[in-house]
Amino acid sequence: MACFASTKRLHDAEEVVSCYRERALIDALHEVVVTPRRAFPRLPDLRVIERPGWLQIVTPSIKTGGLNEVMYSRLDEGAADAAIDEAIAIYRDLGLKFRWNGAPGSGPADLGARLIRRGLDESWGRGMARRIEGTSRPARTGCELVVVGRETIDDYTHVMATGWAADPAALATLHGHLLADDRYHLFVAYSDGVPAAAASYIAFEHSAFMMSGVVLPAYRGRGLYRALVAERLAHARVRGLELATTHARESTSAPILERLGFETVCRFAMYFG
Repeated sequence: MACFASTKRLHDAEEVVSCYRERALIDALHEVVVTPRRAFPRLPDLRVIERPGWLQIVTPSIKTGGLNEVMYSRLDEGAADAAIDEAIAIYRDLGLKFRWNGAPGSGPADLGARLIRRGLDESWGRGMARRIEGTSRPARTGCELVVVGRETIDDYTHVMATGWAADPAALATLHGHLLADDRYHLFVAYSDGVPAAAASYIAFEHSAFMMSGVVLPAYRGRGLYRALVAERLAHARVRGLELATTHARESTSAPILERLGFETVCRFAMYFG
């Protein structure tokens, strides 16, 4: 690939610029697609199934979504059906909701069609990224944003459980583990003193992967989602991170993030069962 060639062999200035842009895109794609595969916390009952071309997590304590996912599957044509059936059976036998990530690099080419035939629902999203430099904390107008600690973890759990229709007890255990791991940073937004929105990010070596943004229905339209994005960007900048990444739903958060400076690196399907 041209962008890995020595610059001594690149005689044209435009080719050099193109090389750096291509390399930046490759790096961004890796941070958007590959790096977040390791965003899951190590809960006591979380099981990791990993082999060449495959990464899957199973968490029996989280029954209503999250931490039950085939995160990477690059399957041979002939072996795909058996691997798909085995993975789906694990979740269904345990009564777990789950998802299957169809990000770039997945295979075979008709993976999505095979999952749909097995009753999974398809939803499209975007892998997005933006440089963190130049960001600052927004003016606090109409809401209070706090970094979650022991004194506010219950409010964070309340918003997440309500917003995602998840089991509060299971989430409380999960969030306790997140607080104990310095890679995770949780935020809650209050409107008139009421916990109204929440979000988080995990700090990797080169990027901040933004996750789990939710605003309760009664408080939408007040700028809380945007405020939580800006707060996380500023928080990550102080910690020396240069790139923010996220996976955004095509019809909801992606257009908002685009207006906030995020660019689409790739589009991909998620499949829900």
